[in-house]
Amino acid sequence: MYGVAHSVDDSLNIFNLTHDIPPFHIWEASYRLFQTTAYWPVGTVFVSIVDPGVGSERRSLAVRTIDEKVIITPDNGTLTHLKQFTGIAEARIINESTNRLPDSGESYTFHGRDIFAYTGARLASGSLAFEEVGPSAEPHTVCSLEMSPPFLSSNCVCGIIDILDIRYGNLWTNIHRSFLNELDIYYGDTLEVKIEKGSKLCYSRQMSFGRSFADSRVGEPLIYVNSLDHIGVAINQESFADSYQIDTGCSWKISLKKVQEKR
Repeated sequence: MYGVAHSVDDSLNIFNLTHDIPPFHIWEASYRLFQTTAYWPVGTVFVSIVDPGVGSERRSLAVRTIDEKVIITPDNGTLTHLKQFTGIAEARIINESTNRLPDSGESYTFHGRDIFAYTGARLASGSLAFEEVGPSAEPHTVCSLEMSPPFLSSNCVCGIIDILDIRYGNLWTNIHRSFLNELDIYYGDTLEVKIEKGSKLCYSRQMSFGRSFADSRVGEPLIYVNSLDHIGVAINQESFADSYQIDTGCSWKISLKKVQEKR
């Protein structure tokens, strides 16, 4: 893919966001795009390839977001979070006949190289206009995975485990910090945390809401606000996910309830 991009324009700057998304994990691909694209300049072209349906009837897309980033990706749900939280201004279905690496034959299993990297590089180099990618598609038709928004229930807030902070095993939820404000939860308060998968209770314990990991001892759990202003759950210098075999997605529910105010 790098070679293809440089064959289009050898002056292109190419950077890796990650190669560590688990195979076929479309949900994580969607979240990582949402997590990172906002911090790149207007006009940046992203190529995202998590494509278990390669060679099938799923569409190949180029989209321009509301904040003017361009994403090249299969239409399989990898745009779910950007569609929901950033917004898609325009979408194009990639014409795979005209926007395909020359002499790439009849391969239907490496679209990342033959179509996505090639098209992304041509867009980034300016040799292809966005309008030339292919026919337009209504943004609302872009495929979305199921999402489960957070909500308040009585005196607690409920959400899901959106993603893992992989290197450290922290849990990142879809609960925005503002939900804790609505419940008058402040740093230093003690919260009851419950994590469930289906009808199974996987974790239940009280822990402190801290500003940073310095507010807890090594080996202690804590609630904190992560880099996206959402609520995270961690064990200081240990992996919460590994310790309790916690994974991600809409089936992993979490609830937070204040049980004691800071004295």
